[in-house]
Amino acid sequence: MTDEAPTCPECSQPMKSGGLVLVKREDDGRRTCRSLWRCADRHIWWSWADRPDEPLEVCPVPQLFR
Repeated sequence: MTDEAPTCPECSQPMKSGGLVLVKREDDGRRTCRSLWRCADRHIWWSWADRPDEPLEVCPVPQLFR
């Protein structure tokens, strides 16, 4: 896992960590953490914590993390 914060895919601003969210992954049925990221423009993205090479995905429930 990298220590560098990603840039926002939507506006290219640096992102800050918003913590971890425990969710059930549909493809393998495992409970796994997602890393939550947000930028200054309030775009919210997440990625699988155990799959750092996968791209960020738009968080489907951003209202829960504002």
